[in-house]
Amino acid sequence: MSVQGIDQMLAELRASQAQAAGKPAVQSAGAPQVEFGDVLKATLDQVNAAQAASQDLQKRFELGDEGVNLQDVMVSLQKASLSFQTMVQARNKLVSAYQEIMNTQV
Repeated sequence: MSVQGIDQMLAELRASQAQAAGKPAVQSAGAPQVEFGDVLKATLDQVNAAQAASQDLQKRFELGDEGVNLQDVMVSLQKASLSFQTMVQARNKLVSAYQEIMNTQV
């Protein structure tokens, strides 16, 4: 996820917070509107692409492709694993936040 995407997500959260507090939402002039679902889908697609690329590289190494070395395969596998673990942790935080909101009594 890029820094720009994070900044846009923070801007949306601040606007939602202001709206929930009954204040008019302040929009920054240059920031385009980005949907949370779109950012989440793009991130999931990136994780999926990293996993697919590492599996392809692994398969090519196993089949004896001379253009692929073990170091590249291992680095690719670790990148895919790390991106997947990061997404799992983000999902866990989102589920935890959702449960906390659902348990809030009004």
